[in-house]
Amino acid sequence: MRKRMYNNIKNYLGQVSILSAVKNAVVKRFEQICSEHGIAKNELANISGVTPSTVYSLFKEERQNVSITTIKILCDGLGITLGEFFSTPEFDNLEQEIQ
Repeated sequence: MRKRMYNNIKNYLGQVSILSAVKNAVVKRFEQICSEHGIAKNELANISGVTPSTVYSLFKEERQNVSITTIKILCDGLGITLGEFFSTPEFDNLEQEIQ
């Protein structure tokens, strides 16, 4: 019983770690794009048609994940494709999850 609980906790923490790594890569990518184009968070929200709170919450450390739909909407606002967004070393170098 204890071993099963331990394994469940270990699996959960591993999943949180995975989500954090992906979420951090997403945040870094948006920061990079916005910096390159001189776009503030409020402006990103405006050009993407979302509320500023949507964008600001994406950048909050306590938020563990972000939906692909939100990423797509922000990419649309930036005038880039999902392929362009994800084609970076940050995503290429994420650890393989299935060994």
